[in-house]
Amino acid sequence: MGFKIAIIGAGSVGFTKKLFTDILCVPEFQDVEFSLTDLSERNLGMIREILQTIIDANKLPAKVTATTDRRQALTGARYIISCVRVGGLEAYADDIAIPLKYGIDQCVGDTICAGGILYGQRNIPVILDFCKDIREVAEPGAKFLNYANPMAMNTWAAIEYGMVDTVGLCHGVQHGAEQIAEVLGAKSLDELDYICSGINHQTWFTELKLNGRKIGKDELVAAFEAHPVFSQQEKLRIDVLKRFGVYSTESNGHLSEYLPWYRKRPEEISRWIDMSDWIHGETGGYLRHSTETRNWFETEFPQFLEQAKKPIDPARRSNEHASHILEALETGRVYRGHFNVKNNGVITNLPADAIIESPGFVDRFGINMVSGITIPEACAATCMASINVQRMSVHAAVTGDIDLLKLAVLHDPLVGAVATPEEVWQMVDEMVVAQARWLPQYADAVPAAKERLAHSTVKTRDWQGAARRNVRSIEELRVEKAAMKKAG
Repeated sequence: MGFKIAIIGAGSVGFTKKLFTDILCVPEFQDVEFSLTDLSERNLGMIREILQTIIDANKLPAKVTATTDRRQALTGARYIISCVRVGGLEAYADDIAIPLKYGIDQCVGDTICAGGILYGQRNIPVILDFCKDIREVAEPGAKFLNYANPMAMNTWAAIEYGMVDTVGLCHGVQHGAEQIAEVLGAKSLDELDYICSGINHQTWFTELKLNGRKIGKDELVAAFEAHPVFSQQEKLRIDVLKRFGVYSTESNGHLSEYLPWYRKRPEEISRWIDMSDWIHGETGGYLRHSTETRNWFETEFPQFLEQAKKPIDPARRSNEHASHILEALETGRVYRGHFNVKNNGVITNLPADAIIESPGFVDRFGINMVSGITIPEACAATCMASINVQRMSVHAAVTGDIDLLKLAVLHDPLVGAVATPEEVWQMVDEMVVAQARWLPQYADAVPAAKERLAHSTVKTRDWQGAARRNVRSIEELRVEKAAMKKAG
């Protein structure tokens, strides 16, 4: 069953390796061609060497190529997977640091909030370039699988403006289901049935059954509060569960920045977060984690290469959607998952043009969404606040309208809870100027933004956030990993 899969942003080494090995777990896919492309020739060389080592160790007929020429990589591809982060960690550092000057404390900053919106401004022009290439040189009818954040904005742009068959993919639903199964004492995830619907990173478990028995709010709250780890790590999510009546898919730290209630006062932030790991609410936590991961990989590359010599184990295939979608489309073996697509009536109380995340089934006929779902009113209200921001952000990114961009940031729930309109206008000017090299659509707006900044009277502060940690050295990471290994 030979066909070509192109991976854009393949220099995201760990994730690319996971997608690659998952796909090769499908028996019919062992002679697939993988075409890797990335801006970083160095990273591209390392990931190609790792993947070729896997192919050789498992004696597979699969083929892997790597090139910095994106159109060459996409030529003839049936599936295109995107894992890009435009601007890399350099731009990401601005997404966190500049909003902190205006009192906006983000844990991740890659979905909405000030950082996520600017991330979308960088990504969307590039996503549309991808779509142009897909239309022109990929296999006719090629499918674009977007894993890159901001998920909803990228997918929205690719469908509405890129005119390519696109689905957005995330693993938040799977991770949330794993937590629920654990607190309820399930022996395996197969015992848990659920309906989860909303928008990416704000998807809600509206129905739960354990071995066919319906699980209500009170039982779920009690189970989370009794859990020795999650009761501490997920305090904010548990509070939202108590008030909304349903559990959210997204991590404690992520969820805290989509709502206007938990991160707006520095003295309140520590009450709701947990510092045992970055994902539970640490200021700039994902930036620190990403920096450490990059440093660790570059230093420990020989170790990664040695691990690549191990046999592929189909039993260890991950629950990332991509390989399962491809398997269903190519073989007809039906797959049920949660997918980011344009709403068009799938969720009755969200707008038709919004990108929603909801259950669907995949077979040879494509992705078939379960329609007619109505989510609880409080969940819909929270999703609507983000959808309105996403819509304005996408349209601003496509048109280069800096005034619309400022209005999008102003309407962000957390930004609006913390900053005044004057502060928002200056912050956006500052972020656009700092990231101008990745924002070609705002080139005409940059000189005026610089002029406004030169004469601004809005005060800022030098603030590292309410819960910031320093990036750990390679040696510190080695010591920590050794201690964890010794502990079992």
